Amino acid sequence: MPQPKRGLGKGLGALIPTAPPPLSSASAAGDLADFAHLAGQQAEPVAGAYFEEVPVTAITPNPRQPRQAFDEDLLAELADSIRIVGLLQPVVVRKVDQGRYEIVMGERRWRACQLAELEFVPAIVRETSDTDLLRDALIENLHREQLNPLEEAAAYQQLLEDFSATHDELARRVGRSRPHISNTIRLLNLPAAVQKRVAAGVLSAGHARALLSVDNAATQEHLAHRIVAEGLSVRAVEEIVTLGTSGNQAAPSARKRPGRVPVAPALKDLADKLSDVFETRVKVELGQRKGKIVVEFASLDDLERIVKSMSPGITRGRGA
Repeated sequence: MPQPKRGLGKGLGALIPTAPPPLSSASAAGDLADFAHLAGQQAEPVAGAYFEEVPVTAITPNPRQPRQAFDEDLLAELADSIRIVGLLQPVVVRKVDQGRYEIVMGERRWRACQLAELEFVPAIVRETSDTDLLRDALIENLHREQLNPLEEAAAYQQLLEDFSATHDELARRVGRSRPHISNTIRLLNLPAAVQKRVAAGVLSAGHARALLSVDNAATQEHLAHRIVAEGLSVRAVEEIVTLGTSGNQAAPSARKRPGRVPVAPALKDLADKLSDVFETRVKVELGQRKGKIVVEFASLDDLERIVKSMSPGITRGRGA
């Protein structure tokens, strides 16, 4: 009985071609032609690696894995996300026998897939021992491929975690700014239900980034529903977030600051100019007695970059 069709993995799995199907003597020519046609529409071939959906039970952990303890609560949380969105970051495995695989990177993701009761797990099957070669090839494909914002975020995150790539390296190789890399990765902090809308193209990357300014996950989901139902623009969402309300009831931030007033046009213009200078979102707010400037950053590296832009003579210690 043929297996039901399954969705392909995302993240790095969207950047490499799939393995060709087994060829029978009766249909080898036709199958090969079909695969060549499909491969022509996918990413550039990656030397020593291909993408495949592997049975979960066919994978075994790496016995040389130094990490033995996995936080059960975090695994359960990841499993819940996988049930809703799917596995965005495929595991990396190597073939050890006919139909058997060993994990190279991503044991935590594999364990979460087991908890989510997935039958198959998206995997990059690595045939070469050269990790740098695989990493570099994937970065090159990331430069070429048109991914949705969530796929792009997952690919960045996996390259950083599994292949020890840096924000600077990714930015240089894919022709993006480092703040873009950092801010895109932040999309993975959104609730799974919101991520699903982003992956489906219902919410744009701009909408998603605006939602990141909201601290409460339930409020993020409610506002995401409003965006879809009312067709809100990114600008409208930013204004809703700035005013501290997501619907019929005021958000906690609005109740704490009853005297807050909308930003004056001159202050908004100044905030836009500062945002361009620091390559991140900057808010300038004026209250009844005093004002403040809020500069957002996506990571400690991004914070260090912004601080250096403000005052090149300041050096932030890593322990800060």
